[in-house]
Amino acid sequence: MSKAAKNKKKRNVVREHPPRKYGSKRSVTLSRKQTNLAPAQVIHRVSKGLPFSELEHLRGEIDEPLESVARRLAISRSTLQRRKAERRLSPQESDRVMRFWRLTQQAAKVFGDMARARQWLKFPQRGLGGAVPLDYASTEVGAREIENLLGRIDYGVYS
Repeated sequence: MSKAAKNKKKRNVVREHPPRKYGSKRSVTLSRKQTNLAPAQVIHRVSKGLPFSELEHLRGEIDEPLESVARRLAISRSTLQRRKAERRLSPQESDRVMRFWRLTQQAAKVFGDMARARQWLKFPQRGLGGAVPLDYASTEVGAREIENLLGRIDYGVYS
């Protein structure tokens, strides 16, 4: 086969792109080792209960004692000890952990780094009526208000 024929054959090759899952976006995960999970996979992990190590990872990101984080997540001290022994959180606790994780990541994105995000999340904010964002995030409604405020800050809307 001549060189021109080989080049022509190469040009006619159809290359397939890797398939994308419907609705796949970068999803929220806690551990750095699992950053490429699709939303359906995250939902499945939460519904079966996250490993206790994910709570410890969140504690490290927020930089607060485990008991303080557990209190904000509405997990009692005895339940916390039981979950630590079982090495798995319940689906409801996992959902709350993911809520806090989502807020910390959004705050880090808005403020540029985790140190500034932590500072903002731990102190009273005027846009929330003087409430501390981490305390406000104990309910989904409060978390939505925090996301709304972070969105306004990100876009420079006066609050």
